[in-house]
Amino acid sequence: MLYIFDLGNVIVDIDFSRVLGVWSDLGRVPLAMLKSRFQMGENFEQHERGEISDEQFAANLCAELDVALSYEQFTAGWQAVFVGLRPEVITLMQQLRVRGERVVILSNTNRLHCDYWPSQYPEVQQAADKLYLSQDLGMRKPEARIFQRVLQEEGVSAADAVFFDDNLENIEAARQLGITAVHVTDAQVVPDWFAHRG
Repeated sequence: MLYIFDLGNVIVDIDFSRVLGVWSDLGRVPLAMLKSRFQMGENFEQHERGEISDEQFAANLCAELDVALSYEQFTAGWQAVFVGLRPEVITLMQQLRVRGERVVILSNTNRLHCDYWPSQYPEVQQAADKLYLSQDLGMRKPEARIFQRVLQEEGVSAADAVFFDDNLENIEAARQLGITAVHVTDAQVVPDWFAHRG
């Protein structure tokens, strides 16, 4: 079997309110104002596909939020999204590989985060056979083609793949392709799913 894990809120806890908190402090803008303006729109999607640079993304987002931040301040906030590892998921990934199963990560991410999290959480890369990252592939979930690319590269049919993600839109896209998809709504979902399958 091929086991496909999303990164954020599946393997590593993330919290965007932490990002906005740092930007609020550094930009001296009320947090409530930032929260009301913050949205993951076209700028986010272009960044995750690698279509725009980190600097352009930062400039666009600061303009959307109407907050004056240096690139260094923007980056400091952007990296605050990471809360910590889910060690029980890392353990499960390692156990699957010991059993001879194939374990990969499929993440909508960006260069800024990829310059950061591997050094903070080296266990993540060590627990996976391969990383499929949106900005490297030029496509992002929930686009069908990104799932098809992973299946093709892994030489696996949809029926032989299991996908874990915290975003319902991504889950539904995977299911439409015939992939078994598990919606991860909290830290217990993945361990419980494997526990029920022995």
